[in-house]
Amino acid sequence: MRLYLLALNPTDSVTEGFLPAAARLGLAVTVLTDQPDAHRAAYTGLADPPEVLHCEVRDFREVVGLISRHHPADAVFSNSDHLQTQTALAADYFGLPAKDWRATLRAKNKAQLRRHLAAAGLDAVRAFELAPGQPASELDPPFPCVVKPREGVASEDVALVADAAELAARCAEIRQRRPQDALVVEEFLTGELHTLETLGDGVRRHVLGGFRTRLSPPPHFVEEALEFVPEHPRPVVDQVLAQLDALDVGLGACHTEFVVQPDGRARIIEVNYRAIGDQCDLMLARLLDIPYFEHVLRVHLGGTLPADLGARSGRHGYNRPVLADRAGTLTAAPAAQEHEDGGVQLVYRPFRALGEHHEHHRTNRDYLGVVWAVGSDRRAVDGAVDRFLAANRWEITP
Repeated sequence: MRLYLLALNPTDSVTEGFLPAAARLGLAVTVLTDQPDAHRAAYTGLADPPEVLHCEVRDFREVVGLISRHHPADAVFSNSDHLQTQTALAADYFGLPAKDWRATLRAKNKAQLRRHLAAAGLDAVRAFELAPGQPASELDPPFPCVVKPREGVASEDVALVADAAELAARCAEIRQRRPQDALVVEEFLTGELHTLETLGDGVRRHVLGGFRTRLSPPPHFVEEALEFVPEHPRPVVDQVLAQLDALDVGLGACHTEFVVQPDGRARIIEVNYRAIGDQCDLMLARLLDIPYFEHVLRVHLGGTLPADLGARSGRHGYNRPVLADRAGTLTAAPAAQEHEDGGVQLVYRPFRALGEHHEHHRTNRDYLGVVWAVGSDRRAVDGAVDRFLAANRWEITP
C-alpha cells in the first residue's frame, strides 16, 4: 500500500512520528514537497527513507497530476497546516478517505471560522477581515483587539493592540513582511489558554486530553510551556466538541486552542486540523502509551478506531521550549538526547543547528529546542525538566 504524504518544510512530527509509523504499518511512502533537498537531508538517518518528489504542493491540481502519473495511491495525507485543503481535494479526487475540504478551509481561514461558528449560533466573536492594502482605519473593532494573518501559524505576526493608532502601525508592519496576505482583526478573548487533542475516524471520536498553555506577556503570544491535562471539565469539553461538530471536523487528528472565561464559557482561538506539533504529539504518544501516529494513518487508509484506545492514565507530561531572546548566531547548545531520570523519561530535541543565524521574531519561530518529560509523578517530571534546563546552556552571539 502506498501513502502520499504532502509537506512543506521537514518537521519532527513527520520524521519522528508519521514516517516510522508508516514503516511499522508496512506502507510505502512518497513525500511530495516543494523543498525536496531539505527532506532528503532530514531522512538520511532513517533505516528506510521514503521516496521524495518535487511538487508544487500548494496547488492541488499539481498534486493530482503527479499522483496520476506515478504509483497508484492508497492514501493521501498531510500534517501541514497549510496543506489540509489541497490534501483533502486530492484524496477525494482519487476516491480515498478524505477530510471534507470545506472543513479544512474553515479551520485554516480564521475569518471563515468566525463566520461559520456565528452562523451556527455557537459563538459570535467580533471579527473583521482586512484585505491586502485595505486601510485599518476602515474598521471599528473593540479595543484591545488582536490582529493576525488570516491563514497564519505559530503565533507569527499575531499581536494585541490597544487602540486605532497601534492597530494601523501593527498592520503596516505585518504588511511589510507579507503584503499579499489578508488579516483578521478580532476581539481579545480573555481567559486561560488550553488545548483539546482529538482523534476521529469520521464516526467515532476520542478525546485524548489537552494542555494548559503558558504564554509570553502581551503584546505577543509565544507558547512558553505546555502541561498535560488528562481531562478538562466535561461542560468545557462539550462546548468545544459542539463547535468542532459545527465545523465538521472529525477525521484524523485535530489540535484545538481555546480559552475558558470566568463564567465557564469555552471560546475557540483557532482550530488546527492536524496533530499538535513542537514535540507535543510525540510526548502525547509516549504519555498515553498508544500507537498515536499509526491510528492517524489508519483512519486515512479507511480504517476505524477501536472503542477503547487503551490509553495509559495517571501520567504527567511537561513540554518546555527554549526560546531565543535576541537575534544572532547559535554558538552553543546541547545535542539531541533522550534518557531516564529517576523514573522520568526526558527528551530534548534541538530546533536550530549550531552556526545558524536568525532574527528575533517574538513567535514560536524563536524556539532553539524543546525539552519534554513524562512520568507518574508531577513534581518529578517538572523537576527533571528544570534540572535539564539548568545544566545546559544555549548561547547566541550577535
